[in-house]
Amino acid sequence: MTPSKNVVANLEEVRAGVLGPRSHAFDEARIAHAVRELLLGLGEDPDRDGLADTPQRVARAYREIFAGLHANPMRHLTRTFAHEGGAEDLVMVRDIEIFSMCEHHLLPFTGRAHVAYLPGNGKVVGLSKIARMVDDYARRPQIQERLCAEIADALMVEAGARGAAAVVQGEHMCMRMRGVAKHGADMVTTALRGVLATDPALRTTAIDLLRSR
Repeated sequence: MTPSKNVVANLEEVRAGVLGPRSHAFDEARIAHAVRELLLGLGEDPDRDGLADTPQRVARAYREIFAGLHANPMRHLTRTFAHEGGAEDLVMVRDIEIFSMCEHHLLPFTGRAHVAYLPGNGKVVGLSKIARMVDDYARRPQIQERLCAEIADALMVEAGARGAAAVVQGEHMCMRMRGVAKHGADMVTTALRGVLATDPALRTTAIDLLRSR
């Protein structure tokens, strides 16, 4: 299985520096104004002690929390290294900590990403680069299903992997703090690409290793 035409087109845009529909740069003053309006809408006094500086604090925090909106995650995969043995074996990185914001309620979800790939052309990606790529994709208004797919697709498109797999486990505050208000329930998503999707034995091996402790 290869990335869909739509996914590949989107990733090609990111590679070229066209960051989707984003029409303007990060606007700290606009965010601060919106937070002040939100506090008023909640019935709070945004000028009282404790809240007077909150709009500016939130705006500064959002610059970091949503830094991935204005980053090219695939830039971390452009530098590869030759492997003397041909780099034919499965490479995996487990327990990459993630922090993201659910785009439906703008509430956090946190968890772990586990990533595996089969290198192509005898080239491997630096270990820390995979974690940095995952972090860039997570630091956006996001849904876990898309985050998982973006990780696997990026390894196929930019790193030239023969196969890629991602497993993301997340705990969502929009499920804990509202609605069903269930604690301890986590969401698990998987994305399989290339030979890790088409070869049953490789697929089973990759998923078992990614989920094992």
